[in-house]
Amino acid sequence: MKDINEYLRICETAVRAGGEVIQSWLGRTETREKAPADLVTEADFAAQETVRRIVLEAFPDHALLGEESDGQSAAITTSSHRWIVDPLDGTTNFVHGVPHYCVSLALEREGELLVGAVFDPSLDECFTAAAGRGARLNGSEIHASAVADLSKALAAAGFPPGVKRGSPDLDLFLEMVPRCQAIRRTGSAALNLCYVAAGRFDMFWSYSTHVWDVAAGVLMIREAGGSVSAADGGPFRLDEAHFLAAANPTLHEKLRRVAANIANQ
Repeated sequence: MKDINEYLRICETAVRAGGEVIQSWLGRTETREKAPADLVTEADFAAQETVRRIVLEAFPDHALLGEESDGQSAAITTSSHRWIVDPLDGTTNFVHGVPHYCVSLALEREGELLVGAVFDPSLDECFTAAAGRGARLNGSEIHASAVADLSKALAAAGFPPGVKRGSPDLDLFLEMVPRCQAIRRTGSAALNLCYVAAGRFDMFWSYSTHVWDVAAGVLMIREAGGSVSAADGGPFRLDEAHFLAAANPTLHEKLRRVAANIANQ
C-alpha cells in the first residue's frame, strides 16, 4: 500500500509538472512532422524530459518509455517496473491553440497497470487511478456512465494520422454514426479514455493507438467500472495497438459486436 501511494504521488507530481512546461510553450513552439500529419513540438520533448527527471529521481531503478524517445532505455533494463509517458497527447490541438491536450503517465509492473495520471493543463483537471482503489478527478471519485442504449450514447472515436478510405477506423465510424446519439473526434486518446471513466463520454474506440496513448486511460476506465478489450473482444494487452473501450459492459458488448461484424465483412 505504501508503494502504491508513493507511485501515485510521483505520477501526479510528474504530469502536473509536465503540464506546466507545456503551457509555458503555448504559442511559441516550433513544429515538425514525425510522419505525414503527425506533429511534434519542442513542448513534447521538454515535457517528457521533465517527467523523466521526476520519475527517475524518485525511482532510479525503474524504466521509462516515452513517445518522444527510441524506447531503448525501457527495452534494455532489467527492471520489472516501467513508466509509460505521452508528454503531450493532442499535439495538433496544442499547435492550433485548441485547449484539449494533456500529459499522460502510467506505471506497469510485468504487464499489470499499477497507477496512472492524466493532466489537462487547460482545465486544471487531473485524473488519477490506482489498481484496486478507484479513479478520481481532482480528488473526487469518478464512475463510468450507466447508459445502456446506443441511441443515447455520446461516443468518441480515434483516427490515425492520414486515415484512408476503406480503413476499419472509418468503416466503424460510419456504422456507428446512425446508431449513437453523437460521436466526437477530439484528438486526444488519453482524454477520451478519461472522459469515459468520468461518464462524460459513454464509449471510445480506436484501432490505431500506442501504449503511451492509452496506458493511464485504460486503468482509469477499469477503476471507474468500465470495460476495455482488444478490437477482437479479447483481453487488452499493453503493447498491442488495437483495442476498444466502453463505459460499461453493456455498451462495450454492443460496440464489440458491431466491430466484429465489420471485421468479418
